Amino acid sequence: MTDGIEVLEGERRQLMGLAYRMLGTVADAEDAVQETYVRWYRLTDAEREAIDNPGAWLMRVAGRICLDMLGSARARRERYVGEWLPEPLPGSSELAASATTDPLARVTLDDTISTALLVVLESLTPAERVAFVLHDVFGMPFAEIAETVGRTPDACRQLASQARRHIRERRAGAASRETHDALAQAFANACAHGDLQALIAVLDPDVVLHSDGGGFVSAARRPVSGADRVARFLLGVPRLAPAAQVAPTITPDGLGFVVTLDGAAHSVITLDVRGGRIADVWIMRNPQKLTLWA
Repeated sequence: MTDGIEVLEGERRQLMGLAYRMLGTVADAEDAVQETYVRWYRLTDAEREAIDNPGAWLMRVAGRICLDMLGSARARRERYVGEWLPEPLPGSSELAASATTDPLARVTLDDTISTALLVVLESLTPAERVAFVLHDVFGMPFAEIAETVGRTPDACRQLASQARRHIRERRAGAASRETHDALAQAFANACAHGDLQALIAVLDPDVVLHSDGGGFVSAARRPVSGADRVARFLLGVPRLAPAAQVAPTITPDGLGFVVTLDGAAHSVITLDVRGGRIADVWIMRNPQKLTLWA
């Protein structure tokens, strides 16, 4: 019995990785994984004995739970104070290594938990998101995905294909990690020196800044658009917390920045680079989404 529990607990990291990619926050992922294990232990001994592959069963159940949670999450986000952004993860997070796909088949597995990709996943339907994550990231066969989403394997294949096409369109022109990090460093230098023109030079003319305070701390309630407006907004932020310290950090998106105040995480800044300029700036200030940055 002890060995069986250890085997099941060994699946937890992968289940967390699945649920985070589906739901976008660590807290929601933990809730989904907890419910998955609750359903396992509610089975009778005979029902558990009849399951040939407990890990695969857990993945399917977790996927179904996430699908249900995505529906209610969309309703909650309509009442969210300001913009809702996915929770940024430190580059060293174990969730970055939780997918089972052959690493040689992807540029980097970290891209599957980047803010850039998670923002695009938010624009998919719940069924598209589940089909894409289960198949493209975790390699689940469409026959098993069909059991999760309650559709035929062919329908699930179509869902994943639609999601893949949408992601390709939204991520067209995405920069290499080297280009991203070079522009991020130039962005940081311009901000540190208060150089408006240098900052505008690295921003796309149509850049958009998004800020998530969750109603707990001050943040821009609406997106800030345009290079000049975004640059002036960024250069004005330090005046609000002059004692804050900014340090570079590795994130799944590439080079980012963590802002600390009195030793605590104050905000995390991640960037999306497309077409050789910074196209999106994401600032996470919601303390409930900074727990891994302590």
